[in-house]
Amino acid sequence: MSTTTSTPLIEAPDLPGWDHVVTGKVRELYVPAGTDPATATEVLVVATDRISAYDHSLQPGIPDKGRVLTAISTFWFEQLADLVPHHVISATEVPGAVAGRALRCRGLDMVPLECVARGYLTGSGLADYRAGGSVGGHVLPGGLVDASRLDPAIFTPSTKAEAGEHDENITVAQARDLLGEDLTAELERLTLAVYEKARAIAGERGILLADTKFEFGHSRVDGTLMLGDEVLTPDSSRFWDAESYVEGRAQPSLDKQFVRDWLTSRASGWHKGSNTPPPELPAEVVAQTRARYIEAYERLTGQTF
Repeated sequence: MSTTTSTPLIEAPDLPGWDHVVTGKVRELYVPAGTDPATATEVLVVATDRISAYDHSLQPGIPDKGRVLTAISTFWFEQLADLVPHHVISATEVPGAVAGRALRCRGLDMVPLECVARGYLTGSGLADYRAGGSVGGHVLPGGLVDASRLDPAIFTPSTKAEAGEHDENITVAQARDLLGEDLTAELERLTLAVYEKARAIAGERGILLADTKFEFGHSRVDGTLMLGDEVLTPDSSRFWDAESYVEGRAQPSLDKQFVRDWLTSRASGWHKGSNTPPPELPAEVVAQTRARYIEAYERLTGQTF
């Protein structure tokens, strides 16, 4: 891949043959022109350079982030195809205006659940553990600390919130109440199978996959349960450097945690949960975030960005 683009990208450009239908936190969604979005069997998913944290869209974006997310997701969908069908039709047969940051995908009816796999105790899982000794309904041994490894990994679902709202961690039992026994069991099986294969692949490249979230949906053509959205990117996962890993402390990351940490530091002057919008990201935070995303891509794929 080449490096940065020389001109700013229009994040939701007019694309001949496609209707723009949804602006998400990070992605723009299109359907074939004249198609009902609710029943479309094909969609165009365009990743932007936007970055969000704590339910806020931050400014400015991270240069090349959309291309990195698309490239990493494409890599992982190919690696995981033997475990679960996925929604990608093509990463190359897309409009030229969004080439490199768009995927043509099958239309899915998404399951209303974030499927989280945790192989290390950190983030909201650590907070839940400290509060009650369990995560997602899994009672864990005493004495665990920040970044303790979990063997086996655990499935800890969360709700999918509307834009501006918070996802909420729920137990596996609550997921069963929401979706039924059979679908929840299949989501747990697939989530952990995909996570363990990805953990092994990342580990071969010196990266610890601490946790990640997946989204699944049913094909609008035949009802097949498929892996959708993005997969195993620095937006949806925690990537830690294996060589610098030390249990009992926060780990240096190759993911969005770097931005979260800056926002909650004294340097930002902003308080999580306040009614004021977050400050603009300093140039050095933008540059370091871009570098981390690119390093994650290059180490995972073995390709130069």
